[in-house]
Amino acid sequence: MDSPIASDNEPEKEKTSTIKGRALHEVWDFFKIFIVALAIVLPIRYFVAQPFIVNGASMEPTFVDSNYLIIDELSYYFRNPVRGEVIVFRYPEDESKYFIKRVVGLPGETISFYDSKVWIAESQAAAPEAVDELYLPAGLVTNGPTAPLMLQTAEYFVLGDNRPASFDSRRWGIVPRANITGRVLMRVWPIGGAGLIPTPHYSFQ
Repeated sequence: MDSPIASDNEPEKEKTSTIKGRALHEVWDFFKIFIVALAIVLPIRYFVAQPFIVNGASMEPTFVDSNYLIIDELSYYFRNPVRGEVIVFRYPEDESKYFIKRVVGLPGETISFYDSKVWIAESQAAAPEAVDELYLPAGLVTNGPTAPLMLQTAEYFVLGDNRPASFDSRRWGIVPRANITGRVLMRVWPIGGAGLIPTPHYSFQ
C-alpha cells in the first residue's frame, strides 16, 4: 500500500527541486546584472558626471535655488576651464563645501574693477580691457576690490552672476585648478528649464 503513495509524490519532489533551481538561477542572473550595472554607473558617477543641487541665490538669474544640475567632470581631464564657463569647485577655505560660480579670470591675467565693470589684462604687457559679459542682465553693476589681482599659474578668478549678492573671489580670493570639480553641463530640474547649458558668450569692449 505504501508503494503507490511514494510513487505519486516523486514527480512533486522533482518539480519542487526544478522550481528552486530556476529561482536560484534567476537570482544569480539578477546579481550579475546588478554587478555589471554598478561597474558601469559608479565610474560615470564619480569620474564623468555627477548631480549637483543649487543652494542659494548667487547665480541668479542663470541658476536659482533648488535647480538640479549635471556636472561634467570629464572635460577638464583634457583641457582647462575657459572664461565664461560655470564651474563647481571645492571652496578653498573649507574644502568640504562645494560652490558654483562663473570663471572670469584665467591664469596669468590681472583682474581689476572700476566703472562698475570687470577689467582684464591678459598679460603683464597688455592694457586692461572691460569684459562685456553677454550672459548677464543688461546694466548689471559689478564692483570689487580697488587693488588689481594678478593670477598665477593654475589660478582662477570666479564670480557669481548675481553680483550684488555673491560670495566669490572678490571676497576670498582665487580658486586653485586642483579644486575645480567640473563644469555645469545641463539642467534637469525644473523640467521647464531642462536642457544643455549653452556655450558662454562674452567679448572685450
